Amino acid sequence: MRGLDKERRITMKFISWNVNGFRAAMRHGFLDTFKELNADIFGMQDIRLSPNEVSIDTTGYYQYWNYSKEKSFDGTAIFTKIKPLAVANGIGVSEFDQQGRTITLEYPNFYFVTTYVPFSGEQLQRLDFRIAWDQAFRKYLLKLEANKPVIIGGDMSVAHEPIDLAQPSENHHHAGFTEQERDDFTKLLNSGFTDTFRYLHPNEKDIYSYWSYRYHGREKNEGWRLDYILVSNSLDSKIKKANILTEIPGSDHCPVSLEMDISAN
Repeated sequence: MRGLDKERRITMKFISWNVNGFRAAMRHGFLDTFKELNADIFGMQDIRLSPNEVSIDTTGYYQYWNYSKEKSFDGTAIFTKIKPLAVANGIGVSEFDQQGRTITLEYPNFYFVTTYVPFSGEQLQRLDFRIAWDQAFRKYLLKLEANKPVIIGGDMSVAHEPIDLAQPSENHHHAGFTEQERDDFTKLLNSGFTDTFRYLHPNEKDIYSYWSYRYHGREKNEGWRLDYILVSNSLDSKIKKANILTEIPGSDHCPVSLEMDISAN
């Protein structure tokens, strides 16, 4: 790690990926993919690990983990080349901090947050919990944003607009595309955040970040765009590239990426 913290970066690369179980991802070549992507900050969701269950060597990166209190459930992680000023797990609300859903890294010029937004359930049985989470998470981000800009990478568990899923009419009342979830995501964006992929690709169709194994969705490209990297509006001019890496296997989600003209130091 010698010299790592003194390194000044002008262009940074961020990756966010729902790995659908970290052990499974490891079996499907995660480390090779991780090295090839060569991100400065790499956020992961749905790691499904308990403390000390997995140990991996990511030379050149600091590792930060937030585990769910329920075994083999949810959880998040961040691997970063640049040591943060501070690290915080959760959003400060005990009701929402039991499942390891959020990690925040603070740097001199921004915060980086990785998050795994709750799924509303096949029968929408957790929709009320999800909506309460949305409100609490938005409040948390705005508190951060009052101090310095924020970059958020995560599985947001919502396809925002009809362009963001293959079959919008058939899924209008399904988890991830309900009016309540979509409205809450709009409120988040309207509170001062930019969807970086749509910022650069406003009309691009048929590109998704999640496909159901159950229906061979990836082979048919019948998917959903559930994974996002958002930034504070004040960072819009620094956005260089924002992509959905659909060619990368290893999960029912694929990574999403962002390159920005920004320094962590």
